[in-house]
Amino acid sequence: MIDTHTHLYSEEFDEDRKEMIQRAISKGVSKFYLPAINSETHEKMLALESEYPAQIISMMGLHPCYVKPETWELELKLVEDHLNQRSFAAIGEIGIDLHWDKTTLNIQVKAFEQQIDWAIERDLPIVIHTRESFDEVFEVLDRKKHPKLRGIFHCFSGDLDQAKRAIDLNFILGIGGVVTFKNGKIDQFLNEIPLDKIVLETDSPYLAPVPHRGKRNESSYLNLVVGKLVNIYNKDYSEIDRITTANANRIFNR
Repeated sequence: MIDTHTHLYSEEFDEDRKEMIQRAISKGVSKFYLPAINSETHEKMLALESEYPAQIISMMGLHPCYVKPETWELELKLVEDHLNQRSFAAIGEIGIDLHWDKTTLNIQVKAFEQQIDWAIERDLPIVIHTRESFDEVFEVLDRKKHPKLRGIFHCFSGDLDQAKRAIDLNFILGIGGVVTFKNGKIDQFLNEIPLDKIVLETDSPYLAPVPHRGKRNESSYLNLVVGKLVNIYNKDYSEIDRITTANANRIFNR
C-alpha cells in the first residue's frame, strides 16, 4: 500500500514517530508521500525524507491556509527555490480553502495558479486541497487546462458530479478516512468511480477512519480504508492494494 498523503513530520508524532512509521510498514505500507505546508515545516519534512530515503518522498508547495497577505509572496519564493534545487514527487498541497478565511480568495487563486505553472513547466503532478471551494478550484483548472496538468484531488469529499469532473480534467481522487464516516457520503457513489481513478491516503494526523474517528490518525490505519473499499468495490483486499499502488506509482512517475 502507498499512503499518498501523510504529514509524518507533524508535531503530533514527535513523541513516537519512529514507532508510528514502523507500525505502518508492518501493516504493509511501503511508501509515504509527504505534502508540504509552508516554510516552518519544510526542513523537518526534508530531514525525515533523508532518514527514510527508501520509503518517504517529499512534495513541495504552499498550503492555501498559509497564503497570508503579509507572507505569501515570500513563501512562494521559498517554494520556487526548493523546486530549483532538487526534484520532488509533486507540487502540493496547493489549492483553495474557504472554510477559515474567504477574504484571501484572491491571493489564494494567484498562489494556486503560480504553482500550477511551475508544475506544468517541470512536468509534475499537483496535489489539490479543496475545502468549500470546488467551484473556485474547477474555475482555475479550466483556465489552466494543459496536457501536462494532472494530479490528485486530496481528501476527496465532493459529490459524484464533482468526482467525474475532476477525472475529466485528468485528476484522480485521494480516498482516506472520510470514506468510513457515516456522514461522509462518498461511500454512496464511489463504486461508480473506476478503481484505477483513486489512490489511498490518510492525511494523518487528521481524519482518522472509523473506529478511530476523532483521534490522531496514522498511516497504519490505511488498512481500514482498504477494508472499506473491499466492501464498496466487492474486490479482494490484495486487488485493491495492487490497483491503488499502481495508480500512485503512475501519478508520481515512480
